[in-house]
Amino acid sequence: MEKQRVRSRTRELVFAAMLAAVTAVCSQIAVPLPAGVPVTLQTFAVALTGYLLGWRYGLLSLGAYLLLGLAGVPVFAQMMSGPAVLFGITGGFLIGFLPMAALCGFSLRFPAVWTRIALGLAGLAVCHLAGALQFSLLTGTGFIASLPLVSLPYLAKDAVSVVLACLFARMTLRFLPRA
Repeated sequence: MEKQRVRSRTRELVFAAMLAAVTAVCSQIAVPLPAGVPVTLQTFAVALTGYLLGWRYGLLSLGAYLLLGLAGVPVFAQMMSGPAVLFGITGGFLIGFLPMAALCGFSLRFPAVWTRIALGLAGLAVCHLAGALQFSLLTGTGFIASLPLVSLPYLAKDAVSVVLACLFARMTLRFLPRA
C-alpha cells in the first residue's frame, strides 16, 4: 500500500513538472499588443494544469513555473524572466494563475462539466482582476480604465481556452492509466 502511494505521489510530481514545462512553452507562443500585455496560450496551459492535476498539484506546478521565472529562467512570455516581470505590468496576470489553477483543480470535486467550466471561468475572472489591478497600480491608470486595455481584449480568447482545457483534460483523464 505504501509503495503504491509513493508511486502515485511520484507520478503527480512528474506531471506537475511536465505541465510547468507545457506552461513555459505555451508562454512563448505570443502575439504582442500595444498595451504591453501579449496574447499567449498561457491561460490554456494554466487551466489545463488545474484540470489535470487538481488544486494541490496544480498550485505546485504553477508555483514552480513562477519560481523558475522569478529565478531568471526565461519561461514567461517572450522569453522574459526575473522579478521585473513578476512585479511589472503583466505580473498580476502571472500571480493570478495561482487562483485560476486552484479553482480549475477544485472543480474536479464536481462531476458536471458545466460546474467545472464555471469554476474555471471564475478563476479566469480572478486572474484578470489581479492583472488589471497590478497594471493600474503600476501605470497610474485607474482600475476601470485598465480593464479595456489589458483585460477585455483577451476575455473571449481566454474563456474559450478555459472551456477547451476542461474538455481536453476530461478526455485525457479517461485515457491515462490510474496509478
